[in-house]
Amino acid sequence: MTEAEKKELHSLYGVRRPRIAYRKEDFLDYALMLVGCASLIYVSYRGDRVLSAVGVALCCLMLVSFVVRHGFALRVPVLVKRPQDVLYLFIYKIRNIRWVFLFGVGVLLVENYVISLTPQLPHHVAWMHAAALVLFYSHVVLITAYRTYILVDHLKKKDRVREVLSQTTWKRSVAPPRSVSFEIWHAYSTGLLTHIVLIAPWYVVIRYFDFSILLLALVLPINLFTHFKLFKPLWNWYYRDHWLGHNSELEFLYLHGTHHDAIPSGMIGVAGNGFLEGYARNTLGFPIACYTPLAAFLAFTAAVKADMDMHQYIPGIFPRLPRAVHEVYQHSTHHFGHLAPYSLGFDVDQAPGSETVKRLFGGAPDELKYSMKLDEELNGFKWDNDAYRKFMALYDKYRDSRMSRRAGRS
Repeated sequence: MTEAEKKELHSLYGVRRPRIAYRKEDFLDYALMLVGCASLIYVSYRGDRVLSAVGVALCCLMLVSFVVRHGFALRVPVLVKRPQDVLYLFIYKIRNIRWVFLFGVGVLLVENYVISLTPQLPHHVAWMHAAALVLFYSHVVLITAYRTYILVDHLKKKDRVREVLSQTTWKRSVAPPRSVSFEIWHAYSTGLLTHIVLIAPWYVVIRYFDFSILLLALVLPINLFTHFKLFKPLWNWYYRDHWLGHNSELEFLYLHGTHHDAIPSGMIGVAGNGFLEGYARNTLGFPIACYTPLAAFLAFTAAVKADMDMHQYIPGIFPRLPRAVHEVYQHSTHHFGHLAPYSLGFDVDQAPGSETVKRLFGGAPDELKYSMKLDEELNGFKWDNDAYRKFMALYDKYRDSRMSRRAGRS
């Protein structure tokens, strides 16, 4: 990476104000952000009253939750105080676009152009549209069921949730008189709303674009090839986008902040983004929403499910990641109060010879397997740090139910 490329990853036109948590004086910005969420949901899901109603209701619930959890104070919103930051935000997103996104959009446009030129051919557009909706709702049901199962396990073991988090930077969130059950439900609601906004661009594509059964045998392999090539051009795209989410105050308040506002549980996992951030990333970053319906279903389902698994940092509660994964993955450090790492946070060399790591990362590109190198080079990040050691100690103490019960009695 050249010096110019390194400088670009940390460039800001506005004021740099690193943030990792909301404060009570952010209330008006948070409220405006939720208005934006509700508006996007209403416009995007005009053909689905249920998802639209659920999404808007969750926006109202999250506003109440903000006051309960953070309090209430008024100040001039950042959106009003520095409106030019909105322009900067769009400039950042556009300048960070990679070829893989443009290619994915291009494939969709070409398919629709071919369909329009050959209306006499049996494209079965109506059948493909119906199939696309079946796949879309199947994805919603499967992911919601999985998230709900995680919720149930957290509620059953809420005392363990409190015990674990009371030994971390989240201790104020679960300390009496705060309700740990409320925090669990807040995390679940955060995941639900984030998911609804994330897949809204996919629903829009299904509504306004056509798909051909004749072209499926060509488009599907192209989409899958595009997806498996994502990490090579997007490894530094993610770093840049994530860095902005914490160092541009507007981006934190309106895009990324909600991802850090809930307890570090798998319930919040939705491709590592906040409410509005998911919409932005899937309209100016990832091309998944533009894939043919089957490819979009496979890609979105795999990505969201994996993100839920990879955000479970309360050990001893479902879903459980093997220790070998935590040995090569340090996103937990980020969710326990540290800005870095901004990258995907992997270094597979930390677990040499691990069969689990070989099985999970064997075919992955080096840009993914060694993504932590970016933080080490740009931020001076050290793998052996105090926060990571504390998390691994907690993991070893609570990693299975029997150990957790013994710990609770001691």
